[in-house]
Order: sequence, then C-alpha cells, then structure tokens
Amino acid sequence: MGIRWTYAFIDRPAALLGPAQSFWTTVTDTRLSESRGDQGEFTTLLPGAGDPCVKVQGVDSGDGGAHLDFAVEDVDAFVGSATALGATVVGAYTGWAVLRSPAGQLFCAVPWHGESVRSAVVDGSRLDQVCVDVPPTAYDTEVAFWERLTAWDSLPGSLPEFHVLRPPAGLPVRVLLQRLGTDRPGASAHLDLACADIAATRARHEELGATAVAHGTHWTVMRDPAGGTYCLTGRDPETGGLPKATPTADPA
Repeated sequence: MGIRWTYAFIDRPAALLGPAQSFWTTVTDTRLSESRGDQGEFTTLLPGAGDPCVKVQGVDSGDGGAHLDFAVEDVDAFVGSATALGATVVGAYTGWAVLRSPAGQLFCAVPWHGESVRSAVVDGSRLDQVCVDVPPTAYDTEVAFWERLTAWDSLPGSLPEFHVLRPPAGLPVRVLLQRLGTDRPGASAHLDLACADIAATRARHEELGATAVAHGTHWTVMRDPAGGTYCLTGRDPETGGLPKATPTADPA
C-alpha cells in the first residue's frame, strides 16, 4: 500500500499546546514549523538535519494521547485498503483522511512528499514508537489489522502482552501493540522513546518539567508539562530493538 514515511503525532489539549511544543522541541532538539489548521492547531517539529517525523496537535476535548500518520504514495488507495481491513473513515479531506482502527485508535493517511532521512539520536534517546493500548477482547483483531495494514515485520514482544510491528529500514516510527489487563471502551495510544540510559534521560526530562509516574525493570512512565503520558524504554536508540544481552563467562 506504499507506506513511505511515518509520523508520530503528539496530541495535547489546545489550552496547553504551548508547554507541549516547548517541551518536545527541546527533548527532540527540533524547532517549530509555522502553525497550520483553522485554529493553528498543527505544528511539525523540524530537526536540524534529516526529515521531520514528529508533529504536535492541539485537541479541543480529552487529555490527548498520540496517533500515527502514514505518508503514502496514493491516499485514496490506502484508505480503500484500510477500510477493507475493518477501519472506518472519520474525516475525508482534500488529499488526506482520518481513520479509526477496529478497536478505535485514530490514524491518518497523508501524501508522501519525499521524506527519506531519519534525524539523529538526541542525548542518547530517540522518539521512535507509537504504542497502541488495546482492550484484551479486541487485541487479536487489532494486531491482525495493523499487521495487514502496514505489511511490516510482525514479531512477538518481550512480554506476552506486547506485539511489535517493525517497519523497513529507514522509516522512523514503529508500532507496538499492548494488550491491557482489563477491558475499557476503545483503544488509545502513547509515545515511547528508546533510551540508552533511562535514568539519564529521565533526569533530563525532569529538568524540563516532566514528572515520573511509574517504573518497571526496563521502562519508566513519564508525564510531560502538558499532562500527557509517555514512556522511556530501555531500547537501542539506533535500531529500536532491545539491547543485546551481555554474555556471561563460564564458571571456572
């Protein structure tokens, strides 16, 4: 279906768009594009080198979250294929469309404008993943939908509740599906950063106004100054994969 580039969209309440933009431009070492949209709700985070892959949107209702934009060669063909797989069209606009997955996660189809070069890792971390949080009763159907939609490498995650969709080399944002422990109405999504050193990245983010919410062995949940949650994960910022285990010596 011609997915040529991927964007991670940071969705935050419109009233807190300024703090969100300030925090995420600093974290990603980018600058803001000019605002777009009827209410100036859209901005792109522009790296110093490479092509952008992160955008910020001010939303009028809810606490925000995250979603994916797929930059494709033929928007109409992509939308047709997505709806045949079970997606619904939420909004059709000139040249682009908003869709909803079977479990309720929003995503967009947008034209590809030749983006091809990833930006660099920033201070040992990279925003490289959108995690779709799926109610357990919808999980298998949702995994199958995203597998077919992207046609990317489909891999079991490090734990039974995770499933990874790994894009072709060069695409900047991948997809993780997470099965939640309890049912709730609809799927949602959050951002993940791959971090060489979670503690160091956490300290830097806290200096910029973020707060830690929860901790695991290889992850930390954070809340940014606009109230949105995201995760710092112990993965290789270059490849997005888990770090290779250090071999242990045989006992003497």
